[in-house]
Amino acid sequence: MPDCNKKEEKRLYTHREPKEFNAFRAFFQWLTCSVVYGGYYKVACGLKIYGRENVPKKGFFIVASNHMSAIDPFLVVDAVGRPIAYMAKKELFEKPVARFFLNLLGAFAVNREKLGVSTIKTALGIKKTNWVLGLFPQGTREKDGNMDNVARGFAGIAKTLKCDILPVAITGALKEDRKPFESKIVIRIGKPIHYNDDTLEMVKIWSDKIIKLSQGEADA
Repeated sequence: MPDCNKKEEKRLYTHREPKEFNAFRAFFQWLTCSVVYGGYYKVACGLKIYGRENVPKKGFFIVASNHMSAIDPFLVVDAVGRPIAYMAKKELFEKPVARFFLNLLGAFAVNREKLGVSTIKTALGIKKTNWVLGLFPQGTREKDGNMDNVARGFAGIAKTLKCDILPVAITGALKEDRKPFESKIVIRIGKPIHYNDDTLEMVKIWSDKIIKLSQGEADA
């Protein structure tokens, strides 16, 4: 049994090569996120996106968003307009159909308790492509906007990869709030946070920005 578990872990966490983040996956992601999800929520929930001018047109960075619902990754891809390779919790990859779909979208499995070497290698590989890295620092969905459970891992990755962090705030995306033609989903993109050696400072800056953006304040 232990050997089977090790084989399963290895299969889930085998690092992804840069060539896997290709034009086909980028197109499939755009089709799924921008055409299907983005199109539907723009019509049904009046999806509005602010701050697109803050998204770097070139270069590698980390997209770090608050997390409210299962549709967040799709909406953020549409908002940012760049192909995003999401770090997703390993549990999402346990079912074959879900794993196949997530792989097509360019997501890869990680252990939220401890980032492995394969995760860092995959992130370094993504940096060599025109994709960017996406993650949710809160780890799990926070319906009440709680910022007490923000993990420092994303700041450590930014420090290791020497890249900036793009803060993205989502409001109105809770499942119970998404009432067709009645509700309103808003995504606000802030200015990039420059990486430094102080991960705690980066976490605080990100948290403060997300709170302000969620409250509708412009990121000056």
